[in-house]
Order: sequence, then C-alpha cells, then structure tokens
Amino acid sequence: MTLSAAVGQARALDGREAGLQATHQALNLLNSVTPVLGIVIASYQYDPQQVVNGVASLTGNIPLLGFSTPVGMTSEGLHPQSVVVGLLAASDARVDVQWLAGYTQGSREVAQTLADLLARNPKQPTLLFADGFNADAEQLCNSLPPAAFVAGALSSGDLYAGNAYQIGGAQYGAGGLAVARVEGRLKVGVGWGHGWQPVGTHFRVTRSRGFWVRTLDGRPASEAYAHLFDYPAREWAFPPLNLLARLYPLGVEQADKSLLLRAPLRVEADGSFRMNASINDGADAYLMIGSLSACRQAAQNAVRQALDALEGARPALALVLSDVAWQMLYEAQPGADVAAVQEALGIDVPIIGGYTLGQIVPGGEAQPRFLNQHIVVVVFGEAEQK
Repeated sequence: MTLSAAVGQARALDGREAGLQATHQALNLLNSVTPVLGIVIASYQYDPQQVVNGVASLTGNIPLLGFSTPVGMTSEGLHPQSVVVGLLAASDARVDVQWLAGYTQGSREVAQTLADLLARNPKQPTLLFADGFNADAEQLCNSLPPAAFVAGALSSGDLYAGNAYQIGGAQYGAGGLAVARVEGRLKVGVGWGHGWQPVGTHFRVTRSRGFWVRTLDGRPASEAYAHLFDYPAREWAFPPLNLLARLYPLGVEQADKSLLLRAPLRVEADGSFRMNASINDGADAYLMIGSLSACRQAAQNAVRQALDALEGARPALALVLSDVAWQMLYEAQPGADVAAVQEALGIDVPIIGGYTLGQIVPGGEAQPRFLNQHIVVVVFGEAEQK
C-alpha cells in the first residue's frame, strides 16, 4: 500500500472560495494521486453549504468529513476565519462516510443506529463528529459497543450564539452525526492528554439539572467562583468571564478517585454553569487550573501514544483535536500547542486540526469515553512493506 497526505488552507470572503482554494493547494501537493478521504475543518463564520460546494467542486465523489471551529490548524500554525482541507490517499484502503441526521432531536434513536453500525466490527477505526452545544456525547458514548474504536470531537463555533456544524459526505448541519469508518490496511493511532491539575479547592455539586450545574456548596455556581477569583458574581454572567470560565473546569471525582474533567460552555444569567455533559447531584468536584508547560507535555505525550499505537507504521497525517480551552490558555503564544505536536511528530508529517468543545477517545475494551479539556491526536499510518 502507498499512503500519502497533503493539507491546504485558505481564507476568502466566502466559504466556497476558501474551500476551493484550500482543496486546490492540497491536490497540488498530492501530485495527481486520488484521495480516499477529505477532512474539512472550517471556520464557523462560513456557510457550510458554500464550504462543501467549494471543496466538492474539485474532489467530486471523494468522501468528506469535517466540522466547524473558531480556528483551524496546520503545520504552519493557526488559521482563523479559514478553511483547512486534508486529503488522504491510500492504494489499499477505503473510507465509508455516513451522515446520521437528526441526532440532537432524536438522540437515542440515532445513537442506536450508530451502535448497530459499529457492532458489526467494533474494532474498525471510526471517526465521529457531533454538535458541541446540543449533543449529549456522554450518553452517545455510553450507548456504543464495548471495545468500539471511536475517536472524534464536538464541533465548536460562536460560543455566544451556540452555532456549529458538522460535514458528512455531501451533507452538513448542526444536528447530525458525521461518521467515517476506515477499511483496509490503513492504520490509525490515537493519543490524548491534558494539562490541568487540581488546586485543592473542593466543591459539592448540590443542584444540577441536565446540562446545567445550578449550585456548588449550596450557592449559585458563579458565586463559588466569585469567592475564589475575587470578581463579583454578577460579572461572571457577562463577557469575558462568562466564557473564560472554561479555563477553570471541574474535576469530578470518580469511584476510583480519579478526576473526570467537565468544563462550562458559559455562565448563564442566573449564575449556573451550562455544560455539555451532566454532573450528578452530590458529586465531589475540584477546581482545575491549566499550565502552559503541562499542556505542552500533554500534547507531546499524546503524539507519542498515537505513534506507539501505530506499531511501527509510518505516520502520514495527524489530525489534532484540541479543546477550546487550549486556545484560551495559549492566547499569548498562539500556535505554541501546534508547534509542540509538530516537534514530537516530526516536521515531515502534515497536521490538520481545530479547536473543539469536547473529545471522544477509544476506551480500550470498555466503551468510548467523552472528555473535556483534552487534546486528541489521531495519526494515520502505513505499515512497512515486508
């Protein structure tokens, strides 16, 4: 098998032109090799129909998979208000892309459809993108078969308006699941990590409903943070604090005493935290603080984990799915997180990626896991010819 990959990126006045230019760059770098998959990561500010039309005008029937993001990534760094296109070509591989519509309206039914699809061959590598604002990704993961090899993320966009989209084949939208299943000799390795640590401050989740954490230690969640950070509780309901709360997630204590990160999307006007995963009443949680050095180490460890999972296969393309909290944390050093990934990966392996509102990783022999605040690195590789 011959495996090759290329990444292009472009910024234009409309999504069609940006998608067309980015695809043209990537195709030129492939030197006339026909791709088996196109990965499209586009600014949420572009209309998804225009983006898909621009990319598909050059790729034809090549399956497309993608999502919206505030900022795209390549080996050259960060690309706001752009379209990034990655093309993967392999002579002995096939990628089947499906669009499962209506997930946010009928999540259990669509989740069951996906579970039935994966049950045929749970260990077949699968990429999955869902809505970051309205999808219950934790419930989705819990409905999937044990040992299902699933990696992916939740699309991001305007954190105020709550708009984001996914792309699956020629279809797109805010409420569906975009799914790609990899067949053949193409190998996929996945690694993940985060750089947030508890600082000792303990909370008891005293009231939560669905995606909302209403009170911590018996008072509105914003008041608990106001006491810690010395900003009035009312200010946490307005920019910039209502979004910067994502930098300070909760580490929810599990039965084995490990901490599961759960991060707010925003702080609501009533002082509650709007999450995209539920937290049970009575849960013990700790304030988590991120550090640049710890995140850099986590990014490089994620790359090494992904490369180890390739079992000697030559890496050809890396898909990087970082939480939007990483973008916030590295605001004074934009692109330093991507540079850390490239350093561990090697300069010859192209990168495509974007910032997300949650990540999905394989659970080993258990069900896939839904994460917040992590970086996930998915590496596509080619085994050496014997």
